[in-house]
Amino acid sequence: MTKTSRMTVATFNVNSLRKRLPIVLEWLTSHKPDVLCVQETKVQDEEFPLLALAESKYHIIFRGMKAYNGVAIFSRTEPESVSFGLEDGKDPDEPRLAHAVIRGIPIVNTYIPQGFEIDSPKYAYKLTWFTRLRRYFDRHLSPDRPAIWCGDMNVAPEPIDVHAPEKHLKHVCFHEEARKAYQQVVGWGFQDVYRKLYPDRQQYTFWDYRQPSSLAANKGWRIDHILATAPQAEKVRKAEVDIEPRKAEQASDQGRTGLGPYGPLGGVHAVKAGG
Repeated sequence: MTKTSRMTVATFNVNSLRKRLPIVLEWLTSHKPDVLCVQETKVQDEEFPLLALAESKYHIIFRGMKAYNGVAIFSRTEPESVSFGLEDGKDPDEPRLAHAVIRGIPIVNTYIPQGFEIDSPKYAYKLTWFTRLRRYFDRHLSPDRPAIWCGDMNVAPEPIDVHAPEKHLKHVCFHEEARKAYQQVVGWGFQDVYRKLYPDRQQYTFWDYRQPSSLAANKGWRIDHILATAPQAEKVRKAEVDIEPRKAEQASDQGRTGLGPYGPLGGVHAVKAGG
């Protein structure tokens, strides 16, 4: 890719967009990503804060609901196409999936269900959601062409991705079945760009806000991810997690990368691709 074709993509679980507006606007101004994928906006479409975000000069697509879920994609250039939901004839669950083609590259932003407890219907729904998502990729994308999948996946894929993994084997974000379901989607044709660049680096994206010392003690999880198909992954030059937003007042429990039901705002996961 030429220098002019470089792209920076970031993902951020905001755990209520209206509450985190100053943090989001400051981060957009400071870092100027080409694309920011946001999860857990927790706002109905008719109440989405478009006016407050107008100063950012970003094109914004969104789908949400009151108090729960919600996804949005901010882009510096206008998307060429936009769609929401799983589109498989069942409940599309639109507030959990946004798909936009930006500068010719399909970008899918997902907020995967957290699952609540292993023996709950919500966990079964999470596992089914992954199965439906893989079928979505079969219908809409090709592993042989550039594409990006990012968001709050609510899964720590490997022991390196969660503190004290031996204590979390029955947690819905680290349970064997959830990890297997996630990897089956990844195996469709995606590569974890952070792990591709840094195979042995331990870096979290979520720190539970209910545990005030979790960030200082680095007791976290890497559950927010940016993945790409091989043609796109080979162009990635840098991937990082910005934890500064996690330190701000009124922070989410994630960084710019992402996480779920606990709410996030810890670090921003940003990926730069280019020549």
